[in-house]
Amino acid sequence: MAIEVRDALLIFNPMAGRARGFRSGALDRVRKVLERHGIESELAPTDGPGSAPEMARRAVREQRELVIVCGGDGTLNEVVNGLAGSAMPLALLPAGTANVFAKELGLPWNIEHAASLIRGSNLRRIALGHVTAHGSEGGARHFLSLAGAGPDGAIVRGVNPALKKRTGQIAFWLEGVRQMASYRFPRFRVSFDGNTSEATLMIVGRTKHYGGPIQITTGADLYGNDFELMLCTTKSRWKYLSYIPLLLAGQLRRARHTHFLRAVAMLRPD
Repeated sequence: MAIEVRDALLIFNPMAGRARGFRSGALDRVRKVLERHGIESELAPTDGPGSAPEMARRAVREQRELVIVCGGDGTLNEVVNGLAGSAMPLALLPAGTANVFAKELGLPWNIEHAASLIRGSNLRRIALGHVTAHGSEGGARHFLSLAGAGPDGAIVRGVNPALKKRTGQIAFWLEGVRQMASYRFPRFRVSFDGNTSEATLMIVGRTKHYGGPIQITTGADLYGNDFELMLCTTKSRWKYLSYIPLLLAGQLRRARHTHFLRAVAMLRPD
């Protein structure tokens, strides 16, 4: 089904990656591109982490026809959590640091060009992942592209926000080096499709892309009903370090102590 909309809310993160380098008026030009294609848009800038979900929920309450996100993976994830459970269509203008989802869709990095592709694009349904922290209340989140546990989560949690603003993806590599020196690689239990395994790292992928040029769950299908899981079972930081060349070469499946599995997603009825 092609997108035929006339009214959109454009949620924009002014601090997302490349967005900070936009020349003045870039979003005005995007809105003019949308207008030429028959889409009137209201600009809604975020004012910090946690503001985008409420903006997305407001779009649902106001019965907008489309939500457009201009930002990175973090802003996109917040909007997805605001739209989860609704039938609101979503479009993306890539402006962040890693842009995993934009890479998966093959979107152009020029946001005006990306905006010109919205009108007439086909609508596709995507099954969301759902994460709940054990023993916590109100901590459940949906995810669109991928989720991770173990050193992956420690790196994302520990990365310096100020350094990320200045250096982009380099900040994640620097935090990865720091974690390799201090992380203890505790094992945890993973249950999937009636099976159980122990691991020190888990990546749950709906997308082939992971971050930057790296691909891990290369067997994932964005439009399928299951996820690809990558489990690593070693506790040795030296083995983890030996995986880096394989990771950069897209050959992580050859590494010892790594296992790639598929798990069926639980889909909720409309």
